[in-house]
Amino acid sequence: MRFLDGHRPAHDLTYDDVFLLPNRSDVESRFDVDLSTVDGTGATIPIVVANMTAVAGRRMAETVARRGGLVVLPQDVDVAAVADIVTWVKSRHTVWDTPLVLTGGDAVADALNLVGKRAHGAVVVVDEDGKPVGVVDEAACAGVDRFARLADVAEPAVVTVPLNTPPREVFERLHDHGGRLALGIDENGRLAGVLTEIAALRAEIYTPAVDDGGSLRVAAAIGVNGDVAAKAEAVLAAGVDVLVVDTAHGHQEKMISALKAVRSVNPRVPVVAGNVVTAEGTRDLIHAGADVVKVGVGPGAMCTTRMMTGVGRPQFSAVAECAAAARELGKHVWADGGVRHPRDVALALAAGASAAMVGSWFAGTHESPGDLRYDEQGKPYKESFGMASKRAVGARTRTDNVFERAKKGLFEEGISASRMALDPASPGVEDLLDSIGSGVRSACTYAGARTLEEFHERALLGIQSAAGFAEGRPLPSGW
Repeated sequence: MRFLDGHRPAHDLTYDDVFLLPNRSDVESRFDVDLSTVDGTGATIPIVVANMTAVAGRRMAETVARRGGLVVLPQDVDVAAVADIVTWVKSRHTVWDTPLVLTGGDAVADALNLVGKRAHGAVVVVDEDGKPVGVVDEAACAGVDRFARLADVAEPAVVTVPLNTPPREVFERLHDHGGRLALGIDENGRLAGVLTEIAALRAEIYTPAVDDGGSLRVAAAIGVNGDVAAKAEAVLAAGVDVLVVDTAHGHQEKMISALKAVRSVNPRVPVVAGNVVTAEGTRDLIHAGADVVKVGVGPGAMCTTRMMTGVGRPQFSAVAECAAAARELGKHVWADGGVRHPRDVALALAAGASAAMVGSWFAGTHESPGDLRYDEQGKPYKESFGMASKRAVGARTRTDNVFERAKKGLFEEGISASRMALDPASPGVEDLLDSIGSGVRSACTYAGARTLEEFHERALLGIQSAAGFAEGRPLPSGW
């Protein structure tokens, strides 16, 4: 990475302050670009979902890993629950989506409670043997009595194919027959998965992030409090592939001690630690055992740290400095927070990050754990909240005595309730992954890079004014 004309910025920069310039390129297609990371986490796209309770759950973990990314389960999740989630995620198919299933005797109301859980928006009706007999979606339930049986409203004409059918063939079957959903059945005729036309297309574009056994990969955060070594052992025994040891202020003695303890548990498992914003902090965490350092203090949409404390650093400069320090030691960084557009992810990677960590942006999707709600205008949304907010702290300290909970509740650095609307054009996390991937791939072609490492090496950046940034924003209407 270098700046135009060798210019070195006189002050720290965030993503809005910088832009990429095109280079002479021999990369002819976006699909000539390999988005795989080289940080040892096994991701095939440079996207990590943040360990936020409102964002990272089992549906998110399954869906994102299937497209090559990684989801970090929050530290607030009980170890037993982590084990259940990991077992469930690793049992999912790497191509076919998990179906929403009910029986013909269930009510329309039951189906309506489920359809928002998955981007495919369909419930498959099965018989007592688990064999599909029809499909119900929200449109089929419109105007129907909520207590009506699904057997009476299910659409029987559906495309069914063996589970080993190539995704391209599934796509062509759906395209030729005008169906919106294909049902994958096992050798006994039982329902085993679903694919939409676009999901079949994605299966040909993305490479799942899988472990040595071919199961989807998942990460888990364990924090720095208590017996972190024992917790690390427990989540590793549950099958977690990557450990994340993080706290808001990662450059502290407690973090370094915790990191050393975790590293002693298993010297081979990838360990991520953070958060820091300086080269010194990066080096200290790497020397303590981190393979990847999480960079970012206060850039997240739900975080109030900078407004409450004045502490933090503009994210682009923080990532660039920390990535350079990690690179000198043969290690890597994740850019954690502050990404609101695909360009921000591209700039984080240009600055040297091996991946960008995304939180609130993904909260407003079908796959986030929260319940789907509707505002006064009937528009769907989900709630997001920061992990240092009063809401999160209250959940984390629920086993403490009343006085201690009240005392800890006085100190919050995050938003407790924010409405994250579901974009009608991009209601699923895969839609956002498509957008991000498209932007990053295009940025690489502009730079003349076929890999993310080449992208960082070839990236040429300039500094712009607020007016320059505004000039690049599309206008939804005339001026």
